Amino acid sequence: MKLRTGLLLGAAFAAGVSAGPLSGLLARDFGLRLGVPIAFAQDGDNGETYRLLSLFGDVFERVRADYVEPVKDRDLMENAINGMLTGLDPHSSYMNAKAFRDMQVQTRGEFGGLGIEVSQENGFIKVVTPIDDTPAAHAGVKAGDLIVALDGLSVQGLSLNDAVDRMRGPPNSKITLTIKREGNDKPLELTLQREVIHIQAARARLEGDVGYIRLTQFNEQADSGIRSAVQKLKQQSGGHLKGYVLDLRNNPGGLLDQAVAVSNDFLDKGEIVSTRARHSDDSQRWDAKPGDITEGAPLVVLINNGSASASEIVAGALQDDRRAILLGVRSFGKGSVQTVIPLPGNGAMRLTTARYYTPSGRSIQGLGISPDAVVQESRADEPKFVPEREADLNHVLTNTGGTQAPAQPRADLLPIVKDIPNKPPEGWPAFDAAKPATDFQLQQAIKLVDAMAATKRVSSE
Repeated sequence: MKLRTGLLLGAAFAAGVSAGPLSGLLARDFGLRLGVPIAFAQDGDNGETYRLLSLFGDVFERVRADYVEPVKDRDLMENAINGMLTGLDPHSSYMNAKAFRDMQVQTRGEFGGLGIEVSQENGFIKVVTPIDDTPAAHAGVKAGDLIVALDGLSVQGLSLNDAVDRMRGPPNSKITLTIKREGNDKPLELTLQREVIHIQAARARLEGDVGYIRLTQFNEQADSGIRSAVQKLKQQSGGHLKGYVLDLRNNPGGLLDQAVAVSNDFLDKGEIVSTRARHSDDSQRWDAKPGDITEGAPLVVLINNGSASASEIVAGALQDDRRAILLGVRSFGKGSVQTVIPLPGNGAMRLTTARYYTPSGRSIQGLGISPDAVVQESRADEPKFVPEREADLNHVLTNTGGTQAPAQPRADLLPIVKDIPNKPPEGWPAFDAAKPATDFQLQQAIKLVDAMAATKRVSSE
């Protein structure tokens, strides 16, 4: 039996819907098999298992009888199930029926809310990234912000699902977020107006004669969005593009099949990714098919510590297959695969079922993808007060089964990347998303494309 799976970054959710990469039966659209029986190996004898189940029953009955307030049996059981799963690793969890429906909506690329991808850190809600062209982005919410209160009420003590529920609401209704931001002594209060969020996975524009494509997540529209973006850029440039920049910064991942498809868009041959599960029969490998939609044009991929999961699959494939130069900083380091398994009552569980490996056999679990050209986004090396990468989380899976060595340095890149500075010069303007000229990493990526195009032109003459 083959498990067909998708990917997920931590406990990431979008305000207004659970965010995150997935696999499993999201209807026939994904062609995935779910609800299949799974055999679990037992540790110890049946007697020990029964004793532990008896212990669980004792605790359950004591809570029902003596907790300070009445508690619904369903709430107790869902909390117990979620505790069992979240104790395994940072990415396994339980979803009730509502959360499961929300996740299905998210992967279709349309949901209601504010347009924020969030996770939970130390009792607060951490912004993974604001989604482009949404109320959150327009209000100035930034990646790394900690949401400490909603409409004046603290989020401490709330589950991530409860906090997300409070951020949802009918279109045109308002909500005030109280935010703690690095570098600010006082909390910020931002009032946002909710909208129906239509996720456009890929956006494109010309930067001179270089095509820039930003992919924000790997939902169902990722592959078609990339293809449309490339065609749009070719038309706008009159067919005179030097190359492309693919921006995967702060892209938390998404569907495995979309990661494979996007990688295949830029490749003509070679392995894309492989997965290794507990049972060898469930392991898989995906290879590229002929048909690079850019016809081999120079390609630079931007990554940072917010590039995770499916983003790392694409970056790893394009790096190992020598198709692109990676620029930025080390990626998040999530090298595991989650399967979404529907459960009775219309809920589901996300269960880590495999690790994935890049074409060269690298496991990036806890390590991330190291760029070919290390370029910081700013000069400041500010301390972080929340985990930045997979290795910083609790109950992290070990890195096993593959080589942990980084990609081999490419001698052919040295003349191209040697003059790229690793941080902005003194006086570089503060980053403004509306002003590409302030994006230091992007500007260096454009220089790389120019250099690659010049090298390619000389070698063909």
